[in-house]
Amino acid sequence: MNLDATGQLMYRRAEELFPINRSLSGPGVRQTLSYLKDIIPELNIGSIASGTQAFDWTVPKEWFIEDAYIITPSGEKICHFEECNLHLMGYSTPQEKTLSLDALQEHLFSIPSMPDAIPYVTSYYKDNWGFCLAHNQRTKLREGDYKVVIKSKLFDGELNYGEIVFPGKSSKEVLLSTYICHPSMANNELSGPVVTIALAEAIKKMKEREYTYRILFLPETIGSIAYISKHLEHLKQNLNAGFIVTCVGDERDYSYLNSRQENSLADKVAIHTLKHHTEKYTHYSFLERGSDERQFCSPGVDLPVCSIMRSKYGTFPEYHTSLDNLSLISPNGLAGSYRALLSAIEILEYNWVYKVTTQCEPQLGKRGLYPNTSDMQQDYSQVRKMTNLLAYADGTRDLIDLADKINESALDLIPIINKLLQAKLIEKVNKVV
Repeated sequence: MNLDATGQLMYRRAEELFPINRSLSGPGVRQTLSYLKDIIPELNIGSIASGTQAFDWTVPKEWFIEDAYIITPSGEKICHFEECNLHLMGYSTPQEKTLSLDALQEHLFSIPSMPDAIPYVTSYYKDNWGFCLAHNQRTKLREGDYKVVIKSKLFDGELNYGEIVFPGKSSKEVLLSTYICHPSMANNELSGPVVTIALAEAIKKMKEREYTYRILFLPETIGSIAYISKHLEHLKQNLNAGFIVTCVGDERDYSYLNSRQENSLADKVAIHTLKHHTEKYTHYSFLERGSDERQFCSPGVDLPVCSIMRSKYGTFPEYHTSLDNLSLISPNGLAGSYRALLSAIEILEYNWVYKVTTQCEPQLGKRGLYPNTSDMQQDYSQVRKMTNLLAYADGTRDLIDLADKINESALDLIPIINKLLQAKLIEKVNKVV
């Protein structure tokens, strides 16, 4: 795997997807899903009708936006949706009216502490409208009449989502879930889909998958709630581990947010992976949740889902503003997150309980697994890893436990596991755990 090339590819895809205006529903979501389907034809685009009840929620109307802007008293067009889709509050109702500045101010949003940033604001579940602008621009507005134009439609349509299922030997599943409902933002939107679709490409190429992989591209919150409401029993019976893929594009420290269970298989592999992937990461508790782990881990759903991220949502200053642009993410940042998540997947594929097949130490030399001559000048580090693994492969520890016990990366032990399996010196004593 060429990580540099993969990082560049993911970044190019983010560049191509960045201009699309995504929301909970509408053509931007379908355009994004169509783009992803061109990469992985196995992606199925599903739909859920507006008005569908999903637990305590109702799927909202579909939203279509053609254009939006404000004309100032001097005739200048500002807050133009075509120039930046963050200028318009998501799900704004149609408007064409003239207002005084005081009346308009009630529908304007800016961030005084970040005077050059355009905030991201939505109103999905209550009819409203508004414009977002840099605070520096807002403070320069003068008294007079302002014409507001919002060419939008809200109608009974559908909510769309993407789903890929790659079957494995086992019906037990690993879940990857990301979201496709934010407009032009890079880290807290596009980093998730571009890393996830790259992971889907890697999973598709696996010759023999132990697990079945379920990969979801959902509108956040309502999308995951609606999906869970349709698939809850299947997920509860089959899901062994899941990861929310979001905020994975910058080059700041890694982050991990544990599941509500705290000790699920997903948590176990995430902690082990990050320990050996990076020098430092921040561990956030479920009390600091904020993405779709809220739904997958909620009481009564109780799925083993956690998050491996770079800068966690809500912790970086550019979050939910126009400053979360393509300069915030990088090919290296994307590639690092991709490698971390792919490492977790590769470890899960080999996370069986292993047991030695001989009593006392096996004779490794006759199997070509030990140097023919004993010379203390040789590098015995790989042999030491192998013998340490054999010493603790007593049928009570899975791969991650073995790796933790001998203080090695489970990823580094996989080639050794394969050699020992081929030599019939260890055996798998249970199904994937």
